[in-house]
Order: sequence, then structure tokens, then C-alpha cells
Amino acid sequence: MLVGVGLGPGDPELLTLRAVRLLKEAVAVFVPGNLAYELVRPYRPDAVILDFPMTSDEDYIRECLRGNADVIAPKAEEGLVVFGIIGDPNFYSTFSRLCEIISERHPDVTFATEPGISSITAFASVANVPVAGGFFVSDGSDLGSRIVMKVRKPAALAADLRTEGYSEFVLVERMYMPEQKVYQGDDLPEESDYFSILFARRTHA
Repeated sequence: MLVGVGLGPGDPELLTLRAVRLLKEAVAVFVPGNLAYELVRPYRPDAVILDFPMTSDEDYIRECLRGNADVIAPKAEEGLVVFGIIGDPNFYSTFSRLCEIISERHPDVTFATEPGISSITAFASVANVPVAGGFFVSDGSDLGSRIVMKVRKPAALAADLRTEGYSEFVLVERMYMPEQKVYQGDDLPEESDYFSILFARRTHA
């Protein structure tokens, strides 16, 4: 199994307890550069640094991804492997693209992610900016997804969002709590808990 582990925004004290545990338990640890290596080094000095180029050359990026996939996959077929990444592995990260390539070339490898403190939330602390109400986050691309917190009537909200072109929905109630529930697609309840998040995504033709 390959687990993408968020290492937080750059301060070694902002690694989660779960991240540290997984780093210690893994049969191998890979990181995409020196900054990530310095965060994992106290726990895994044997972590392997892989090259993930910062470039707009898509062909070269895919070539590097394929090469890195072939390095990581054999270890992930043997046991738990950690790919440590700055921030969170599901927010604007290399990990999802890496998983796509590994799935194509090594279909027996399974994947999971563990969250890290992302720059989106860390920024508010560093800048001392309290955030309330809706806000827009983008990497420069078109707005294709929406996250709504504290969703009390998810089915009705999803119906409204469909009129705006959204067609994929995931609702998570009481996340990481013993009563956690995950609903997907059209299987959304009429009412949900205060501790709930709805993810909606547009399907592009």
C-alpha cells in the first residue's frame, strides 16, 4: 500500500501524530525534494528523495512521474510505503497524479491518504486573518469544485448545485469521529449533522 502523508506547511512541529507513526512504521519513505526530506529526517533519515520537476513541460513531467512510479511501486507491493508531501496530499499536490500513473503501470498497488495542515489553513494563522463566510481558493484554473461546511440539508443543496452544473457529490458527517458517515452521489440524506462537509464537483464535457 502507498499512503500519501501530509507533512504540514513546513514547520516540523506541525506534523500530526499519525504522520509520525506512519513514517516510523513504513517499510520505505519517499519524498519529492529536500524541504520534505528535512521534515521527515528526524524519523526516517533513510527516506529517498525523488525528483519532481517544477516545469510546464507536461511531457517531461509525465516522464519523471513514470520513472518515480517504477521506483515506488515495487516497495508498495511488499508493504506500507509512505510518500511524504508538504501540505496535504489531496490539495493541489503531486500525489494524486503519481497515483494515476502507478495505477496504470502497477494495478496491484492500493492507495490511501492522511491529511496534513495545508497552506490554506496555515495562512490564516501566520497572517492573523480570521476567516468567516465563503471564500475562493484557486491554483489559477477554473472553479470546478465547491466545499460547503455545516450542511444541514444536503439533498436540497445538491439539487440547487445541479442547476449550476455540479454533478458529483460527497457528504461527510462527523469526520474522524466514531459516528463518521460518508455519502456519495445521489445517496444524500435530507438532513445532516452540524459537523458536516459537502464536496461538489462539476463534470466537464
